Amino acid sequence: MKVHEQIRFGSLKAAPPLVLAPMAGLTHSALRTLVLSFGGVGLLTTEMLSARRLPCENMKVSPYLVRTGPEYPLIHQLFVTDERELAPAIDALHRFRADGIDLNLGCPAPSVRRAGGGSSLMEDRDRVCKIVRRARALTPLPLSAKIRLGTSPDPGFLEDFVVMLEDEGLDLLTVHARLIGESFARPPRWERIAPLRQRLSIPVIANGSIDSVKAARACLAASDADGLMIGRAAVVRPWVLAEIAREIYGANLPAPRINLPDIYLRFVLALERFRPERRLGRLKEFTQYFSRNYPFGHRLASVVQSSVNFAGAWEGAVDFFRRNDPDADLAPLERWRPPID
Repeated sequence: MKVHEQIRFGSLKAAPPLVLAPMAGLTHSALRTLVLSFGGVGLLTTEMLSARRLPCENMKVSPYLVRTGPEYPLIHQLFVTDERELAPAIDALHRFRADGIDLNLGCPAPSVRRAGGGSSLMEDRDRVCKIVRRARALTPLPLSAKIRLGTSPDPGFLEDFVVMLEDEGLDLLTVHARLIGESFARPPRWERIAPLRQRLSIPVIANGSIDSVKAARACLAASDADGLMIGRAAVVRPWVLAEIAREIYGANLPAPRINLPDIYLRFVLALERFRPERRLGRLKEFTQYFSRNYPFGHRLASVVQSSVNFAGAWEGAVDFFRRNDPDADLAPLERWRPPID
């Protein structure tokens, strides 16, 4: 198994080559800073940003664009359906001081596909070619894309497709190791990434069900990838990238001290950088995953999900921790009071 301690693409460096994945409703500033607090992250992303709406966004208030100083390098991911959307969107990203731009060519969500974006673009090679070519002409920033393995196990199509992406100016490629339409329950096909890596000179990042040090090792061995992208596992266990960085990439990081209620509080405090009306939804999204750390975590998820305001969600969460984590130091949680909605 070959391990790269860092990767370079365009003007950026990711060391270690571990990427926090773009996830709708999840990969915002609060999650990014929580994961960063444990270390081990080489590259950050935003959640998917609509190219059509982006020029009208305000980075000081938009929950999609709020960013703190330590969040670097930060790649902004674009949901784009047509090359004509790119000029105003990329102009906006330059104003927002994006460190790089990622093109979403892999999202399988039906609403995204119906709109003509995400993984549907892989079924229209000419349109993708125009989009990548136009994006490359519009920006000097590092340009990346995220794809899936296509609609069927056809290695010839996929290899030609990724070579086209590099030829049109892509600096980095991330491959989610499932076919379009395959659910997250299906084991990933990490081995399908290896032939792509052999055809390309740009770095290739592997993604899909990398949720532990063991899985990270298995993925690197099967895929020959230059780095790894971690998604939902980093919401459940925000310290998982630090574990992988330490055990696989030799990062000088202390073993994290895990106090689940304290981690939850740190996430909640980070939500204060958003407008009040944007906080409860993001807490609900995070809790759906973080609650899996507990045997009866569905009760935590349920009480937060059913809350109609932030104060009620917080009160229910503290009560859950009181009942299910009695050995944890709950004093900071007991002292903190959420602002009035």
